[in-house]
Amino acid sequence: MPTILIIDDNETIRIGLQQVVRKMGHTALIAASGAEGLQLFKKHDVSFVITDLKMEGIDGVHVLRSIMETEPDCPAMIITAFGTVETAVEAMKIGAFDFLQKPFAPEVVRLKVERALELAAARKARHRLEGENEYLRGESGGRYSELVGSAPCMQAVFHIMDKVAPTDSSVFVAGESGTGKELVARAIHTKSRCANGPFIKVNCGALPETLLESELFGHEKGSFTGAIRRKLGRFELADGGTLFLDEIGDVSPALQLKLLRVLQEKEFERVGGEATIQVNVRVISATNKDLKTEVAEGRFREDLYYRLHIVPIQLPPLRDRRDDIPALVSHFIVKLAPRTNQQATRIADDALGRLMSYHWPGNVRELENVIEQSLVFAETDHITLSALPEFLRGGAEEGSLALPRGEMSLPEILEDLERQLILKAFHKADGVKTETARLLGIKTSALYYKLEKYKIA
Repeated sequence: MPTILIIDDNETIRIGLQQVVRKMGHTALIAASGAEGLQLFKKHDVSFVITDLKMEGIDGVHVLRSIMETEPDCPAMIITAFGTVETAVEAMKIGAFDFLQKPFAPEVVRLKVERALELAAARKARHRLEGENEYLRGESGGRYSELVGSAPCMQAVFHIMDKVAPTDSSVFVAGESGTGKELVARAIHTKSRCANGPFIKVNCGALPETLLESELFGHEKGSFTGAIRRKLGRFELADGGTLFLDEIGDVSPALQLKLLRVLQEKEFERVGGEATIQVNVRVISATNKDLKTEVAEGRFREDLYYRLHIVPIQLPPLRDRRDDIPALVSHFIVKLAPRTNQQATRIADDALGRLMSYHWPGNVRELENVIEQSLVFAETDHITLSALPEFLRGGAEEGSLALPRGEMSLPEILEDLERQLILKAFHKADGVKTETARLLGIKTSALYYKLEKYKIA
């Protein structure tokens, strides 16, 4: 509901305007002086200001200048008496939207108020669009375009997404770095009721506390050094859409409390501001930390955890869904070939086998990087083993053992090494299983079991 501020030292005019505004269904704030009016303007989210021109102390021109400095998008209208029209015209040059000459009829007031509110709405929409465009320009380097996966663990993820997307429930996405948490958030947004609204992302771990607060809630002009103009925060930009809070586990305790309030009350104040702003935002959060441990050790608020953790989604690491690697490779070749190697359309079997045997500590993001690099160096219409990065070609010296990258348990490391040795022997034997078993020094029956276990053949 729009809020209109009326400033006039004449009580009859002040009350009369208040009644007209209220009958229109709007909220009316009244002030008997310029000083009182400016105080109300600072404390409330005002949509339109009507102020008398001639007042003792702070007059209408001073009020107008103060409003234009702090909130240039807020329309203001000057009330003038007969004989002061020229002064009113000068006030309009400063930035007044219109003037209202005494005496005036209620229908004239209603018309001017309607026009002012239309102007305020248009200015707000333009300002918000500029903010979203500025944000999207910064996000233009996004990595993913769609989710790919047919493994049972990914099908379980898709099932939860289908269930939660049409609701307004908060979603909590957990998983290692590179598993596609942002991709899941975007997919949920596109299937939600607010799909036509904005999708806004904040990386909570990328900014210090003071800057993160400004990013989330915005700030007023002059609220801190460098705040040369009002800035809308990500919550405001996401109004009517989805806000994705990535790396939520890195938020400080002070900001956790403010986030809790927004989730509970759906309102906040900008940094350095007094006006309370209400928003309707669907929040999806993500982290690669174990938030239960963070809560148990006192680094994350338990009440905020349960506010965010309404519907949890656990994304599996790529090493737990190796069967999806061929489909992911094909997807990335189609996606990346136009900008790297137009002739490349597929990957050689031995190169794919090497990708299947790797443990992928960087998950899907690392796989995409590998495919892009391989496309750059591919010299034919397919990615060969020689086009893969050196660490996948087996570039270590003979007899040396490199520690796997990323965090893996000893059993996982040993399984990876066993898989790689079997693959190497299998390719050296040209796929002949008895020869492969001989090279490995194991029985053929044991080889068959391990080939099935690792889905090599």
